[in-house]
Amino acid sequence: MDDSIDEEVISSGSTITVEFSGGAETLFGGVKEHLVPLDGSKIVLLEEMLRWLRDHLLTGDVNLFLQDNTVRPGILVMINDTDWDLMGETEYILQPGDHILFISTLHGG
Repeated sequence: MDDSIDEEVISSGSTITVEFSGGAETLFGGVKEHLVPLDGSKIVLLEEMLRWLRDHLLTGDVNLFLQDNTVRPGILVMINDTDWDLMGETEYILQPGDHILFISTLHGG
């Protein structure tokens, strides 16, 4: 994997797709898919996107989604169909057109 950072400003109007599944969508108003603007940022880390989701889209209890500035255990995160553990987790640098999928594995019993 290339660790170099493209210092070009991400063009205005660039977006990523964020999808919620397995019940995680209930924390976001029941909406499964959102387009998230990248706002012309130079570098946008997944960690920054998590804060944006918390501040702009989260309607449920934040503790059911985030814990210690990362996604809480029990929620799988896929970046373009690849486990985020392999992509750098919260340090992943978002690119226009990325697809980020959050899948809840938390079930009541």
